[in-house]
Amino acid sequence: MSDRPEPPATDPAETAPGDGGGGLIELALTELRQRRAELLDEIRQLEVRREQINQEITGSFAGQSDAIARRLKGFQDYLVGALQDLAAAAEQMDLVVQPLVVQPSPLDQTPKGLEGGIAQEAAMPPAAGLFSDDADLIRERLEQFGGQPDFYADPWKLRRTLEPSAATRLEDWFLSQGGRGAQASGGSRSRNALAAAAAIAILGELYGERLQTLVLASQPERLGEWRRGLQDGLGLSRDDFGPASGIVLFERPDALIERADRLEERGELPFIVIDAAEQVIEIPILQFPLWLAFAAGPGEIDAEADLY
Repeated sequence: MSDRPEPPATDPAETAPGDGGGGLIELALTELRQRRAELLDEIRQLEVRREQINQEITGSFAGQSDAIARRLKGFQDYLVGALQDLAAAAEQMDLVVQPLVVQPSPLDQTPKGLEGGIAQEAAMPPAAGLFSDDADLIRERLEQFGGQPDFYADPWKLRRTLEPSAATRLEDWFLSQGGRGAQASGGSRSRNALAAAAAIAILGELYGERLQTLVLASQPERLGEWRRGLQDGLGLSRDDFGPASGIVLFERPDALIERADRLEERGELPFIVIDAAEQVIEIPILQFPLWLAFAAGPGEIDAEADLY
């Protein structure tokens, strides 16, 4: 036996030919090159898309803006020219209204024997519009309303006493305004409701079941006061207030106008009552044959503003 030490054992992987560590590196490099190629391809696609977007922005924004600017310039030129032509035409117009002279007809001459009677009739205010043939009945009813209240009258008849000032305003509304116009407020919603109740009683006698009253007040509390005032003045119940009843309450004018249109289409007659707190009357309301607006005084308007 020999005392020389044996050489150390070696790992076969370390002594193997170049297929070991070198192959792994080559594989990793190949994957990196492939990924780099993919990234470069994606970059090229993004650049192409960027160019397309730039072209679209240029065509849809800047181009359209330029077209709009040209149109606006053309309209401006047209408008300036039209205004100049209008000004020139206005300068040439004769704005002085020539007096219209009407020669009297021989048929208009009044015989001497009738001059006194015609003078007396001219001194009385004429009845207008729908009520020209009912002046005597209206005056008679207003005079009756000023007497003792009839607490047991039938529903839709006035049960309260009407103040002389309210009767005067109603007579003017019926016979001078023809049932279409504004009257001064009585100073409170209850007084206005009583005046409206008197008008409803007379109109109901003239037109019967064709009549339906529409009340406009833009606050629920105000509509509640109107319901109580009309209910007390005409001896009504809650069933008389509603879409299919004799009196309908509205907070919005557009709903009231729509309801009035439907009533006229069915051959019925809407009577529109407008609360004194309504500062503006919608123009479509003025087309209906019967409407009564109460005009509040400054003190009443201030009190309403403080209350609501």
